[in-house]
Amino acid sequence: MTAQALIPDPARDTALAYPRIRYMGSKYKLLPHLAGVFAEVGGSTALDAFSGSGVVSYLLKRQGFSVTSNDMLEFPGVLAIATVVNQVDRLTMDEVARITGPPADERSFVAGTFRNVYFDEADRQFLDNAWSHIDALTGNKRAIAISALVLSAARKQPRGVFTITGDLSRYNDGRRDLQLSMRDHFVEHVAKYNSATFVGPAARVTRQEASEISHGPYDLVYLDPPYAPPTDDNCYIKRFHFLEGLSRYWQGDELMLHTNSKKLPKPVTGFSSKRTVVAAFRETFRRFQDSPAIILSYGSNALPDMATILALLREVKRDVEVREIPHRYHYGTHKTAARRAVNEYIFIAR
Repeated sequence: MTAQALIPDPARDTALAYPRIRYMGSKYKLLPHLAGVFAEVGGSTALDAFSGSGVVSYLLKRQGFSVTSNDMLEFPGVLAIATVVNQVDRLTMDEVARITGPPADERSFVAGTFRNVYFDEADRQFLDNAWSHIDALTGNKRAIAISALVLSAARKQPRGVFTITGDLSRYNDGRRDLQLSMRDHFVEHVAKYNSATFVGPAARVTRQEASEISHGPYDLVYLDPPYAPPTDDNCYIKRFHFLEGLSRYWQGDELMLHTNSKKLPKPVTGFSSKRTVVAAFRETFRRFQDSPAIILSYGSNALPDMATILALLREVKRDVEVREIPHRYHYGTHKTAARRAVNEYIFIAR
């Protein structure tokens, strides 16, 4: 029940160059371990059912899998289109110059709606101006531009979460990310997404809740559901609502304007509560029981515990192994928070 020794892996090492967005529960630092498991399990098709930042979908593509990248939120799907679905498209210097130049129209939604909430006036207006040009893009190039915009906003926001509002000067510790203008961030991040583009197996993006995803066929199903903590919550939309809205310029959204953060309504799934999470796991495992392998990431500081998950997996798979990896989260927690130091479990069910 310990992590296996790591060996050099070009696909894994290349995946570490993925444009990194600070995301709750990100598996970026666990890529070496996941790469080893995926290579061991093998196959040609894979489902990343809770894609989040997209880095695991990207790793799977690097390892030769034809990937279905799924998340119930929209902006993770845009990130996956830019990096996993996209094979050859890149934004040109002329296109970047146009997006960062004078606006194509007089839109001001971000500048007005989020005044005194997030970012200074120049940065908010840049987001409006950029979208005035992005609206004219289509396909993979549109996804690259939106992804760069999303990453720019995430990097400019202290701690990467959009629960912090108002005067943010107390968080300004001199970090370069907080000093760069949104425009300069965007130019840098377009270059990163352009560099991440490569030709690999065909991929697709879906936007569904886990209980609605097609059950296959997939040779490998990777599950990284929201961890249900004993306290607090695991709501991604509460923390990343701005990025979600920005990814579609809030088209069709009804903002909760009475809230300080102008957030979006919270979606509720079986993984949202410790009262329903066991049933959600059971339903999800049964949904993919015909796939040769189910790989699950989960943390020791979450509910249900390891023994419960093992029992649930053994309801659908005969051979279940657990690998335990010491891990330290650096997301949204105080330096002395005990929950930062946890064990990450990788369950391998075949």
